[in-house]
Amino acid sequence: MVTVKKVEEKEETKKEAITPRYFCAVGRRKTAVAQVRIYSVEKADKGILVNDRKMDEYFPLFRLRDAIKSPIISVGQEGKFDVSVHVAGGGINAQAEAIRLGIARALVKFDETLRKALRDRGFLTRDARVVERKKPGLRKARRAPQWAKR
Repeated sequence: MVTVKKVEEKEETKKEAITPRYFCAVGRRKTAVAQVRIYSVEKADKGILVNDRKMDEYFPLFRLRDAIKSPIISVGQEGKFDVSVHVAGGGINAQAEAIRLGIARALVKFDETLRKALRDRGFLTRDARVVERKKPGLRKARRAPQWAKR
């Protein structure tokens, strides 16, 4: 009887150890890639950190900050997560949208029931538009050189 109890206790501790402390996801937009980790906490003390800096320092524009926070606010989970982001590539608009997608995907990993609310607001859709490559003989992707008759 004693050995069975010890085995059960060990299995319970293994299950607790496997439970992740955070939920991670990747968001992309144009050439920007954001690796997002959301930490479920009682009270969010760190807020959102982008490349080890506060979000307010990294993104000076309010509209970008609002875009990043929008998935968490739309599902009513504000103040319940600390978010850590590593983002690279693209400009600040693409980075903000990549972070938004990463946060939305991480929230779905946290709670699958949030999927419908996030999908309805368009936060789970990856915007696939990227810059078209330049073709040989053209000035830009489609812009031909100016034609001169003589």
